[in-house]
Amino acid sequence: MTTVNRPAAAPPRRSRVGDLRMRDVYRGLAVVAALAVAAGAVVLALPSRPDEAAAGPIAAPSAPPSSSAPPTTGPTGPTAGPTTEPSPGAPTPRPIPTPGTSLAPGYTAMEALYADARVPRLSGKVRRLHLRATGKRFSKDVRTGLLVPKLGKPWKVSGAAPFTSKQVLPKERGKALRGTFVTCPLPIDKQKSPRDTALLAARWTLNHHPEGSRIHWLASQPVKDGWMLLYQVDYGKHASRAAVIVLDGGMSKPGLAFVSVPDTQRNRWRDITRVISGMRVLG
Repeated sequence: MTTVNRPAAAPPRRSRVGDLRMRDVYRGLAVVAALAVAAGAVVLALPSRPDEAAAGPIAAPSAPPSSSAPPTTGPTGPTAGPTTEPSPGAPTPRPIPTPGTSLAPGYTAMEALYADARVPRLSGKVRRLHLRATGKRFSKDVRTGLLVPKLGKPWKVSGAAPFTSKQVLPKERGKALRGTFVTCPLPIDKQKSPRDTALLAARWTLNHHPEGSRIHWLASQPVKDGWMLLYQVDYGKHASRAAVIVLDGGMSKPGLAFVSVPDTQRNRWRDITRVISGMRVLG
């Protein structure tokens, strides 16, 4: 009988871990543990929210932040002076209108005054008057808080509406205008400056003069508790002498005194000085 020689069985495979020495295994475990600890430290160092800033000094940026404003082209370096350009977002001051110019929407009362061709700019060359109190007869206007001079004949008291007091000269035959002296609460908005308030009041009085009237300034000056303006109103071949006095009589609105006398009654122009000198507040 023939004997068949079978190949010897292969030895069983052993794990490669078993081929490693135990000290190498412990060394690898130690390295893995160290890496895990380091990773945990990095996670703890990060802020809890993305927008939180880490503690410690903050370095200055290397370049200024970008801006919507155009870049300046002026000199740079230690010798450069401060720029005069307005900061981004700051309101740009509007130019003061000149007589006859058109106004942009949202214009103020003073801008309307400066743009009105009927009212010239009030310069510092306008004279001042030497005022001296005259007259002993007064009436009380309790709605304005003003003490109003009573003018003598030919002036007479008339129906005041829509004003709070009114005195007039007699009408002349064939003449539409006559001397008028009235008081009332200020019919326009009060301004920060008494002078500006008086200017607006003088412009308002053009409503009581012929159409196309223009103002020519004669005098301007502060008075006790307010401001006074004396002016001439030109219309065609004729003119009127007029004045406004704005006084703070302690009411919700300042009081206004307005007097106007046409040139056809120019012999009573002196009464305008009496009004200017005599107006005062109650109390």
